Amino acid sequence: MQFRARILGAAAGGGLPQWNCGCENCRLARAGEIPAQTQSSLAVSANGTDWAILNASPDIRAQLATTPELHPTGLREMPLRSVLLTNGDIDHVAGLLTLREMQPFTLFATAGIHEVLAVNPIFAALNPSVVTRAEVALERPAEIAPGLFATLFAVPGKVPLYMEGDEVQTDLVGEQTVGVELRAGDETAFYIPGCAMLNDALRHRLEGAALVFFDGTLWRDDEMVRAGLGQKTGRRMGHMSMSGADGSIAAFEHMKIGRKVFVHMNNTNPVLRPGSEERRAAEKAGWTIGQDGMEVTA
Repeated sequence: MQFRARILGAAAGGGLPQWNCGCENCRLARAGEIPAQTQSSLAVSANGTDWAILNASPDIRAQLATTPELHPTGLREMPLRSVLLTNGDIDHVAGLLTLREMQPFTLFATAGIHEVLAVNPIFAALNPSVVTRAEVALERPAEIAPGLFATLFAVPGKVPLYMEGDEVQTDLVGEQTVGVELRAGDETAFYIPGCAMLNDALRHRLEGAALVFFDGTLWRDDEMVRAGLGQKTGRRMGHMSMSGADGSIAAFEHMKIGRKVFVHMNNTNPVLRPGSEERRAAEKAGWTIGQDGMEVTA
């Protein structure tokens, strides 16, 4: 038994290029000068035959088409066993509507995330007689594919954008934003595509891990403001930045982790440009910059 992970989408919401963005990265991606990236999703397996998908991005149709391991094995037979959601963000749930063609699989999420889906009638397109909705309590393992167990745990974050009120708490700890601990035999990996801060509980959990996929949304907190693309900082969006004294590179610097991979990168993030100064700095610090199609084993 060997844990396998395939990055289906390495970008944050909007992808690279983002449809309405003319920033440097998006212009380069459109010109084919840097790799384009689809929106955040990871496929995982304990045996290479049965797969679970973590987060159903709006790009899931294209992601499935370019991943042979996830192609149909018969007329309506698929290696996909489940989809697991880490939050209710649009870029993590919209792809569920693409998976509505009466295909059996199990949809795993916390009770809080299932509630978000339940109040929106459009998700009833996932016929409940075919798609089983399984509630997963925090800190209780669930088998999401044969031999592959997932334990959900709270990480600091916020509610989805469409649920925000006048006051927004960006470091909520509960069921609305979770990380995933994946176990296949003796192998363990972590998937945390959204995280507002590395608190003591999370640092203790990740210490000594063989593999961590972690939130790489922005290089610097005010990146989008400086680029003239918005007024929100990374903190306001509920994401740690890579750089800076309170960024993820510094936070992980003295932790013993086998391999660290950044995922969920915004289209403005300079690490998406091979050869950039920021990418070299991240790689020098021991990080891998994830990209679509990359396979990683624990």
